[in-house]
Amino acid sequence: MTSTPAISIRDVVKRYAPAGGEAKLALKGVSFDVPEGGIFGLLGPNGAGKSTLINIMAGLVNKTSGAIDIWGFDIDRDMRNAKRSIGIVPQEIVFDPFFTPFEVLEIQAGLYGIAKPLRRSEELLRAVHLADKRDAYARTLSGGMKRRLLIAKALVHAPPVIVLDEPTAGVDVELRRQLWDLVTEMNREGATIVLTTHYLEEAEELCDRIAIINHGEVIANKPTRDLIGMAREKVVVLTLDRDLGQIPVDPSFCKSEKVGDRIVEITYDIDKANAGQVLAAVQAQGFAIVDVTTREADLEDVFVRLTSNPA
Repeated sequence: MTSTPAISIRDVVKRYAPAGGEAKLALKGVSFDVPEGGIFGLLGPNGAGKSTLINIMAGLVNKTSGAIDIWGFDIDRDMRNAKRSIGIVPQEIVFDPFFTPFEVLEIQAGLYGIAKPLRRSEELLRAVHLADKRDAYARTLSGGMKRRLLIAKALVHAPPVIVLDEPTAGVDVELRRQLWDLVTEMNREGATIVLTTHYLEEAEELCDRIAIINHGEVIANKPTRDLIGMAREKVVVLTLDRDLGQIPVDPSFCKSEKVGDRIVEITYDIDKANAGQVLAAVQAQGFAIVDVTTREADLEDVFVRLTSNPA
């Protein structure tokens, strides 16, 4: 990765003002940079403003104020080059079901003014493993194949920046893994990837850096490991020597929960206690500990804590 941002977003505001209705701020001065050459996660709960921001970058929604540069091109002053620098894979499956995959890519290339000798339709179909479906009607493709065709469609003009909006929504585990591999390969070949997803383990595995948006504001923007490091709680799972009549409790525990006849899951704040103190507190209540396992904090723990605050 280089220090030059692939996308620079500065103080972007989007205000919806319906006729006769109350104005709503969908984005409240959003600012962040997407580093060039990485995989950047853009996370947030439903209604947080992610899709609004993506639609502004795509030119489908007009921002109220602020500035966005894509690959160094301002989306207002140099709209044509900004659009040529980004490929967006929408969450919804959108293309004419009566065209074949090859025709879908050829039409998209034509819309970008790419001369026929320079088009990469065959190459892209091979890249997304759809070469054998070249001449099938798009309506006959499976859901996963349609997802891959959308990715190929976003790549016809060879954009340096690719935005994937919930690319694995509603697909099975095997296909999700295939899409992860495809995203990783595109990144290795030099593309900067922006990924939105509700699968937090997906973001944790793939993304170098993550920004979290909630209620139209950026509430976190850190390298993935640093973000996970914000979690202050850990969990120990204890198997005890007898059935639990009463769950062990202690002021140092954040939460104590029975998860089996002899198994208790204890959450504690690492700023207030350590695992040894937790074990000692349980033993002091007359329990012998047969087995201990621990669970480190993950992205989901941080996400839930950061987004649980009301607007």
